[in-house]
This record gives sequence, structure tokens and C-alpha cells, in this order.
Amino acid sequence: MQQRSSVGELANSLKVELNRYSIGEKLPSSRALVERYRVSPVTVTRALAQLAAEGLVVTRPGAGAYRAEPRTAPPAAGDTSWQQLALSADTGAGGDTAPRAVDASGVLVTLAAPPPGVIEFNGGYLHPALQPERALAAALARAGRRPGAWGRPPADGLPELRAWFAREIGGSVTAAEVLVTAGGQSALTTALRALAAPGTPVLVESPTYPGMLAVARAAGLRPVPVPTDADGIRPDLLEAAFRATGARVVVCQPLFQNPTGAALIAERRAAVVRIARAAGAFVVEDDFARRLVHEDAAPLPPTLAADDPDGVVVHVCSLTKITSASLRVGALAARGPVLERLRAIQVVDSFFVPRPLQETALELVGSPAWNRHLRAVSQELRNRRDTMTAAVARHLPELALPHVPSGGFHVWLRLPDTLPEAALLPAALRTGVAVAPGRPYFAAEPPAGHIRLSFAGVAGPAEIAEGVRRLRTAIDELTN
Repeated sequence: MQQRSSVGELANSLKVELNRYSIGEKLPSSRALVERYRVSPVTVTRALAQLAAEGLVVTRPGAGAYRAEPRTAPPAAGDTSWQQLALSADTGAGGDTAPRAVDASGVLVTLAAPPPGVIEFNGGYLHPALQPERALAAALARAGRRPGAWGRPPADGLPELRAWFAREIGGSVTAAEVLVTAGGQSALTTALRALAAPGTPVLVESPTYPGMLAVARAAGLRPVPVPTDADGIRPDLLEAAFRATGARVVVCQPLFQNPTGAALIAERRAAVVRIARAAGAFVVEDDFARRLVHEDAAPLPPTLAADDPDGVVVHVCSLTKITSASLRVGALAARGPVLERLRAIQVVDSFFVPRPLQETALELVGSPAWNRHLRAVSQELRNRRDTMTAAVARHLPELALPHVPSGGFHVWLRLPDTLPEAALLPAALRTGVAVAPGRPYFAAEPPAGHIRLSFAGVAGPAEIAEGVRRLRTAIDELTN
């Protein structure tokens, strides 16, 4: 039995048993509970902690656990209807209205854990079986023993970590041009706030990462879609979009784009930077998937930042995707006056990234386990991609797979016009598989229905095959 379910079952059993005790009476010792319920001491400790968090017991170090005084009923809810007006659109001095609502639904799809028994094709992170849990634990332990590990770090980040990120970005990027951030999402937020004023347009790939669209809209920006194809964002349409909108920022994912998996080809890489430079605009390079390359992929191209001496590119990268959702350590790299603005916004927002996390990241990337982990994940992602694409071809032939990625953790499928996206998601969930809807990936009206299937957040190939079979059942329910 998994420990998580054991903790819940024991906590429920103890709740029933609490009725036998008077207020303030001591519960059986932890040793007695271990013997009675045949669980581990850790399970007992966590179950009692859960009851304590719910206010049902009080734990006293060295003395045991006691039934708590019942909580008093919470006060009656007040009238919060006034907030609807306070949170509505603001009208500035010029009369322009800027919406203040933030839509996080596209992000929450990939963050929410599905119900037990549901296969997680909607995930955005590595399954625990793929995460370097032992290496992370060892790195955290070593980091905790470093002198000053809990002291205040430099606002820009630890110099050694900034230097490591600079080497990874490549080219002439130096440690002085790197800021350590609390993950890639935080870096994107800082970049967009620094580069574009509220109410102005920002050019985005279509389709693109919903978290970036949410960040842009939360900052009061207007995302303008620029279509992509199997070779990445289209330079001809990018140039036209700059002329039509006067935008000063384009956000792109040149490598293993989310959700299409496409990689920007060499001639387009140079064109994107050249077009942005001619427009007096910045390119925000979201390099989130470089370490998610599949084993059989060709040598990776350098980052856009590595080939940019003029400060056109603001580079974003992170360690989160290749390790754990909780290792929120990333980097922003830029050169020129924009670096000071990025630094100022980050300091105002968060002061700095906690030093223990930075020290842990340093220990991890400097250990022999790091390269072993990268190789293992690269091989496993390739195997999982092959399993998923083969299963889709066999069981879901009516769903178009326009591009087989050579990196990343998902495939992007186009639905036939006869299969409504909105109906497929709940049908899939009823059959026991969660998928990510395509609609949140588009800044404007999508050309067709899509779904994104992640092969990194599941236990392995067998679960991938079973999930695709369940999706077949869901489609059959809707079409027969």
C-alpha cells in the first residue's frame, strides 16, 4: 500500500476512535498505534500531524497526543459583494480600460492532480520515477551543511550559480549578465513587465504556452498571435505583425516548443533576431526544454542569446522541468540597459531566491549524478515518445499528429472537425484519462480542436498504452 493512502486510512480510523476519548485525554502511544494498525512509525507521525492540522488532536513533544477542545463555529460570512466593483476594470487617465481579471485555468490544467486511478496525460512535470530524488536529497543535505547556507544571498543570485547558467547559455554571455530567478514562470513574469507597458501588444507564437499568455494578460498586455509551423514561428508573418502592431516584444520557444514540439530551423533563428532588431524590439527566448532532449536527437543548436551580441534577446531558462516542480530555480540573461530594469523588478517583487534552493541547485549540477540523470531522462523520454506515437497511430488514427518531437514531454494532436474538444475532455475523464485541452494555447480563435498528451507525467510505457486505449473508448462514446 502506498504510504500516502496509508496515512489517510490511519487518520480516518483515528478520527472514528477519537469519540472514545474525553477532551484532553491522551491517545495511545505511537508505538502502540504502530503495533495495532501494522503501519510504519512515519505513517503514524504523519497521520497524527494531519489530525493536529485539522484541530482534532494536540501533540506535545515527549508526552504524546491528546484529544483537542472542539473548535468553535466560524463566524457567519459577511457581505463580500462590494468586491465585484472594486475588482472590476480600471479606467486610466486617458480613458483606456485595462482588465484586471487573471485567467489561470490553462495553467491549472497542468498543475492539478487528477483523481486516483486517472492516468495523467495532462501533466507538465516529470513523474517521480523520472525525477532525481536521491540526487536532490543528497544535494539538499550537502547544501544545508555549507557555511552560511541560510544567510542572505546576493540579490542577483550566487556568483557560482550565475556563472554555471552563463556557461550553459553559451556564447559570450557572462555571469554578470545573469540573474537567478524563482523558476521559469517567475522569469517570464519579470521579463514581460520589464519590456512592455500595460495596454501594449506582445507578439506570441500560435499556439503557445498558456502560462505565458496568463502572465501577459495579468500584466495588462495584449497577446497578438503569430502562426507557427513544423519549423517554428514564421518570419514573414512575424515581420508583418511587427509592422501592423508596433509591438516591441516577441516571446518564442525556439527549441521543442510547447505545445507543438517544433524546433526553430537555422535560417529562421537568424531571421527572428534580425526582424526584431529592425523593429527595435526584444526577443524573449523561453528555453525551457533544452535539457529534455530525446536520446536520438541531432546535436542541439545554440541558444538565440549565444549568437546575439546586440542585446536583442532576453533569455529565460530553468532547472525545474528536468528535476522537480519544487526546485524552482531558473535564470534571466540580458545585456545592456534592460538588465538593470530586470534586476530592479525582480528585487521589488521577491528580493531574492532563497539561498538554500540556490545552494541545492549548485550541489546538484556539480555532482556526478547530474549528467547520469540527464542521460537517463533523455533515453526514457525517447522511449515514452515512441510508445505514445505508436499507440496514437494504432488506436487514434483519426487524430492528426503533424509533428513528432525530438525533445520535450508531449505530443500535440489535432482533432477532426466532427469531434468537439469541449466534449472530449469530460468524456476522457469519465474513462479514466486526463488530457490537456488545446483552446488555452491560442491567444485568439483556434483553427481547430486540439489536445496535448504528456508522456512524462505517467509511470511508464504500460500506462501510456492504457491511457491511449481509454481515450479511444472516450472518443467512441462521443462518435457512436
